[in-house]
Amino acid sequence: MFLNLNVGILGHVDSGKTTLAKALSAIASTAAFDKHPQSQERGITLDLGFSAAQFELPEHLKGLVGYDRLQFTFVDCPGHASLIRTIIGGAQIIDMMLLVIDAEKGIQPQTAECLIIGELTCRKMIVVLNKLDTLADAERRAKRLEKLTKGIRETLSKMAFDETPIVAISALSGENIQTLTETMLRRAFLPTRNADLPLMFAVDHCFAIKGQGTVCTGTVLQGTVSVGDKVEIPKLKLERKVRSIQMFRQSYTTIRQGDRAGICITQFDPKSLERGIVCAADYAHYVYAAILKITPLRYYKRPIRSKAKFHITCGYETVLATILLFSTDGKEPFSYDRQYEFLEELTDDAIANRTVFALLEFEKPILATPDALIIGSKLDSDIQHNTDCRIAFHGHLRLTMREPNYAESVLPGLQVFKQKCKTGTIQRIVNEQELIVAGLFKKAGSNRQVFLGLTVTLSSGDRGVIEDTFGTGGKVKLRFHQPIAAEVLERLNPKTSAKRDDLLVELKFKKFLFERAGKEKKIVQ
Repeated sequence: MFLNLNVGILGHVDSGKTTLAKALSAIASTAAFDKHPQSQERGITLDLGFSAAQFELPEHLKGLVGYDRLQFTFVDCPGHASLIRTIIGGAQIIDMMLLVIDAEKGIQPQTAECLIIGELTCRKMIVVLNKLDTLADAERRAKRLEKLTKGIRETLSKMAFDETPIVAISALSGENIQTLTETMLRRAFLPTRNADLPLMFAVDHCFAIKGQGTVCTGTVLQGTVSVGDKVEIPKLKLERKVRSIQMFRQSYTTIRQGDRAGICITQFDPKSLERGIVCAADYAHYVYAAILKITPLRYYKRPIRSKAKFHITCGYETVLATILLFSTDGKEPFSYDRQYEFLEELTDDAIANRTVFALLEFEKPILATPDALIIGSKLDSDIQHNTDCRIAFHGHLRLTMREPNYAESVLPGLQVFKQKCKTGTIQRIVNEQELIVAGLFKKAGSNRQVFLGLTVTLSSGDRGVIEDTFGTGGKVKLRFHQPIAAEVLERLNPKTSAKRDDLLVELKFKKFLFERAGKEKKIVQ
């Protein structure tokens, strides 16, 4: 049985990724090597391409129970900036990454984005310095490779990748391809696979075979599937039976997490599912909103603000969403029982020693699974003139909202508040424990009743509570548990003090963002 490793080939456009995939591969799929007509016409990769090569198990993997051969399945990803959605989708199915860099041009904008995507999805990488054939002069080549290698090592020292070999090659001439293959074999490993999880099969291509059914080619992200199993196509709300399974033209009865395969399903229109998910029944659902613990990327230099729109990628899908940020002390997971403070913007000070969550409200429903990886980006920037990183944040789904009316049925239970502060002035003294205050509430029609019982503080330090409303002009009566100090009362007496206006009344409270329709507003401190 083959141990299959999915190897992503990522890099800037025109760095030679597809040429490298051809040089490494012995088996081509129906979607390999830019077979798409538009790819051939434009001369660049526009979609994911798949191919494979098989080897004897390297010495360090011999003895693994159930495996006698090693297969590398190559995932050739586009490099053009406008195809970042496809790159992110492809990166989520890989175990190892080949980062291809043009040895002449060095690290380019999409090289950096591919590094970031790889860091989020895969920690094992080999850097491939391609196009040695363009560096004909031996002395110039040596100096160029030394300088480039030093810069790459410095960049990688700040990232979370495992130890990363750097191999210089020419995919076009075949120079050092054998060295690269040997490096890959030495770096091969047994990935963590969990056959007990529900099936998730990422589909990247569909086509019909007359008399047999519809073939979905893709990668098993988790779980297993066997001939005869029933699977769900959530995008189409269909359940279908698996009739046959093939991996690179060989038939199998069962495939498991990590395997690249084609599964033939009883008939449905292949045009309705060019790309998407096939999974265990009732596992993936369309969601209208979601909550995740958010981690900003240090390479993203623009602000991340509440109420801003970001492109949200989940699996192969990317949709726009409006975000709302909120935080809490400590590291506790999200809970409806906790109160969270609204964040206007994600800054270093705002997130210091705090856990930050984001509410994502999607412009259209997105297909999601429990704990799915979410990547937030700003893909509408000018890619021709702006070379800044467009990938802003990432996280895993913690809660999803599947009801179209989630704003009325779910959000009122989300306790997100803004800290508010009102100030007023003392209009007159009733007695040493009671004051009349104006200015806390600007309008006579404001609902002062909801503030009764809240604590206020004088600028002198004395603390009291709002006991009652007073008149119709927005005034309130304060009561103090202890008599106000004589010197403070003296300052409040207009006959003896000119500094009365210096004493202010301050009311601090929490205003909750989400309230159930028709329910009285909740004001707490």
